[in-house]
Amino acid sequence: MRSRIYISDLSDGYTEQIRKGLEYVRFGSRIKAGDTVFFKPNLTFPVFRKGVMTNPACVESLVIALKDYTDNIIVGEADSGGYNRFNISDVFEKTGINALEKKYGIRAVNLSFFPKEPIHFDYKGRSFELLLPTMLLHEVDQFITVPVPKVHMNTQMSVAIKNQWGCIPEPTVRLKLHPFFEKVIYEVNKNIRANMAVVDGRYGLNHNGPMVGDVVDLNWIMVADSILATDVAVCRLMQINPLDVYYLKYIDRKEERLPKLEEIEFSQDYKPFIGPRFYLQPSVTDRLCRVPFRSPFFSYLAYFSPVADLLHKLLYLVRKPMYNYEDPGLTQVEESESSSVTPGADVKSAQQISSRR
Repeated sequence: MRSRIYISDLSDGYTEQIRKGLEYVRFGSRIKAGDTVFFKPNLTFPVFRKGVMTNPACVESLVIALKDYTDNIIVGEADSGGYNRFNISDVFEKTGINALEKKYGIRAVNLSFFPKEPIHFDYKGRSFELLLPTMLLHEVDQFITVPVPKVHMNTQMSVAIKNQWGCIPEPTVRLKLHPFFEKVIYEVNKNIRANMAVVDGRYGLNHNGPMVGDVVDLNWIMVADSILATDVAVCRLMQINPLDVYYLKYIDRKEERLPKLEEIEFSQDYKPFIGPRFYLQPSVTDRLCRVPFRSPFFSYLAYFSPVADLLHKLLYLVRKPMYNYEDPGLTQVEESESSSVTPGADVKSAQQISSRR
């Protein structure tokens, strides 16, 4: 069966376009009354930042659209920050997600503090045991990933498949697994059955990422019934060859074939949504930081060895910290982004929910 992708501009806001997208991908045929839907936004910074994180307005609109199908909605993410960890529960508060719990009766969960159980797989002559949240493995009926389109200095790009890296509960475990990213991210997605995407294309991030870069105003939304098709389609909009992205090439060659664009059924011609070419412009320090991402030895040296703290202190002498590492909660919202922090920017009324059910 051909994958289906709905794409539209955001001139009318998020809510109705997400609703139309869910209808186009036949979400109603996937879900029955009482089912639990879990969705994961990209919350990879202590405060909202355009192009880096899913817009809070998109999160609220998705809640409203999902309420047409079920009352059992969970939004979740695990602690982030890697070597400089920050509590994702604080991000829920700063981006207004906690307020949505009371407003719509949903749950916001920090996956770092929920029960876990192992999955097992082999790769490059090694056997891996990875703890994942039991909730995602057994207690969720539908998983929806809600990324933004951006480049990434270590993985080249980050959209639907990459977004589930934040489902691994422990940031330190993610650091250890970086050199095996292509296999690990495939196994994570497979085991949690991540099969749908809502891509928040209001903004993208170009030239650097995932936390800093040049914000691009894109103004589109995408709803898809396949995360593989999503990444192929978004690559086209970003003018990136998906087989130039090493983890997508690995999946295509070793796990399951990526669909071709002509095999995807779009709601309309995608070509008008093709934006500027996205590409990396890594600095010298970016190139240095890429080394431990690909090497188990240098990963240990940079993050877990007795000299790890010293190496990071030396790094921060030549590279400005991306946020307040000592107290992430004190990281300031950039003035140009403050108007986008409050959910509900295009949400007319919570009464929209009951009128659709």
